[in-house]
Amino acid sequence: MKLRLLAAALAATVVLPLGIANAADLEVTHWWTSGGEAAAVAELAKAFDATGNKWVDGAIAGSGGTARPIMVSRITGGDPMGATQFNHGRQAEELVQSGLMRDLTDIATKENWKDIVKPSSLLDSCTIDGKIYCAPVNIHSWQWLWLSNAAFKTAGVEVPKNWDEFVASAPALEKAGIVPLAVGGQPWQSAGAFDVLMVAIAGKDTFNKVFGDKDEAVAAGPEIAKVFKAADDARKMSKGSNVQDWNQATNLVITWQGRRPDHG
Repeated sequence: MKLRLLAAALAATVVLPLGIANAADLEVTHWWTSGGEAAAVAELAKAFDATGNKWVDGAIAGSGGTARPIMVSRITGGDPMGATQFNHGRQAEELVQSGLMRDLTDIATKENWKDIVKPSSLLDSCTIDGKIYCAPVNIHSWQWLWLSNAAFKTAGVEVPKNWDEFVASAPALEKAGIVPLAVGGQPWQSAGAFDVLMVAIAGKDTFNKVFGDKDEAVAAGPEIAKVFKAADDARKMSKGSNVQDWNQATNLVITWQGRRPDHG
């Protein structure tokens, strides 16, 4: 199974490095390289090519953690791409402050982005000192737990309705040779899973007190202890998944090939 979790919605954005304008050929760097992601990028490229310009695809294999340093290095090194993907928020803020990103406010105003981009917080995260520097192109909402009904039927247990029931069903799944939870090995996946377990188990107010208010007493309290217990349960249940990328974990859910080695 794949636990698709994230603490908050993240929007991927395209930002334009300063110095690139009116280019007939536009190199766009990004890290959308899985099957579904590549198909989505192809649609963006098709729409761009329809304007009479040419999308030059600059896919960088791996996660954002792999791609972002390459992107930043090129921009700061004087070899900028035409546009590049970042997650919105602070990831490109220093580049903007250094004068290395193009101000998109005029086009955003002309095309009424404020009326189009929903929720408005996505565009707010592209705005620095009243100017817009990026264009949100998608949004992820990861507070989901995807389950295989067939796997639970094979294990002879009911499909769980909450986290506690899911943990309780794990022994039956394991006995049937099924890895209860598939999570990729990249750090951002486990970090995201922990954050949303925190919201789900300890609650939004506790999450905000810890990460927003930096409340040490709450962070050391019993509610957070429950979160660490849940994270430990998740670690144990995903022990046999042995994959790195999120799409590989997803494939384990689809095919439920994540079986324990001693079950073939």
